[in-house]
Amino acid sequence: MGCMVSQLAAKFAFFPPSPPTYQIKKRDDGKLTVVSSSSPSMPIPNADDTSLDVLLIDTKRGNKIVAFYLRNPYARLTLLYSHGNAADLGQLYDLFVQLKLNLRVNLMGYDYSGYGASTGKPSESNTYSDIEAVYQCLETEYGVSQEDLILYGQSVGSGPTLHLASKLPRLRGVVLHSAILSGLRVLCHVKFTFCFDIYKNINKIKKVKCPVLVIHGTEDDVVNWLHGNGLWKMAREPYEPLWIKGGGHCNLELYPDYIRHLCRFVQEMEKLTTETRLKKIRQSLQLHTRHTVSANRCCRVKCWRPKCLCPDCSCRPSCTKCSCQPSCRVKCWRPKCLCPDCSCQPSCTKCSCQPKCLECCWRPSCPECWRPSCKKCCWRPKCLRCSKPTCCIKCFCWQCCVGTHSGGLDRKEDG
Repeated sequence: MGCMVSQLAAKFAFFPPSPPTYQIKKRDDGKLTVVSSSSPSMPIPNADDTSLDVLLIDTKRGNKIVAFYLRNPYARLTLLYSHGNAADLGQLYDLFVQLKLNLRVNLMGYDYSGYGASTGKPSESNTYSDIEAVYQCLETEYGVSQEDLILYGQSVGSGPTLHLASKLPRLRGVVLHSAILSGLRVLCHVKFTFCFDIYKNINKIKKVKCPVLVIHGTEDDVVNWLHGNGLWKMAREPYEPLWIKGGGHCNLELYPDYIRHLCRFVQEMEKLTTETRLKKIRQSLQLHTRHTVSANRCCRVKCWRPKCLCPDCSCRPSCTKCSCQPSCRVKCWRPKCLCPDCSCQPSCTKCSCQPKCLECCWRPSCPECWRPSCKKCCWRPKCLRCSKPTCCIKCFCWQCCVGTHSGGLDRKEDG
């Protein structure tokens, strides 16, 4: 079932030029050269152009794909270009030359399986293996590391571009030209990603860890401008986008803003050294750590005392491990007990939560005798009639019966 869906999607998604616009021939010295299909005797590059290398690269799926490598002696970065639909390298050679000169980069362009002179059939999985094989060739044959590489994806080429970008954490940058959110979203406005959808860029853009430049035409009738805007908003490190007013799907290179904005992006990527990027990563990690610590302070999570039971105040409890005092300590707490032998907490003036002293427990003095004290238990004889304690140990005057009982023990309730 999965193969049938993949084949059906390939029929709607890929339109390789038929016949191809170029052919590959081998010269006398064994090197490959490119000739036009309309004029087999006419090579596409100039005869004296030694800056072009024509390559045949093997992929892990058994296909041989054609790639053009254009070198610039003044280049500091390399651009890996994944072209759009209904085009091959024969049509894009002139554009590659202009980009190489204006952007001052080395440029590698390639044809997907089934496009141009590349073997195999076009499919989503084949394009993924194609770009992986080209990147491996850049590493092994030309010594290009991911720190010096910018990936460029146009239209359908945004699929393999984001596939590779999501796997390379140290890329210098990514350019998305008329890119798509997913294959199905080009045909209809759906808000969910289905299993049979192809080029699920909406999920992969979140894994790209380098600056992302989005270029899209506002009048694109093939891939709506909302696709480019959505990718730009979801990028982790978005660069200033280029929305070309009136631009369509296949004519953005004709606008002066296109090459101007692209040159500025490449120049800034040249200045963005590895040391600068690592510094940004450290700063972001430090900010994240500070935010985490401030949000999980011990006072708020681990060691707060129980809150005040007073219904009329909003006093917050104090922390037992630090010196942060709650607001209730300022507004409504009474002074602490003056007893030197105890550490009783003060009571709130707005409620009845007055704590008792666990050591001294002084009671109001009796007007007729000495002030009694309790020895840690607060026990006093109680009246059998009302169960109230006496106010004085010496005279045993029951608080409920003052004036009704005599002062001796003969007529008092026996405590």
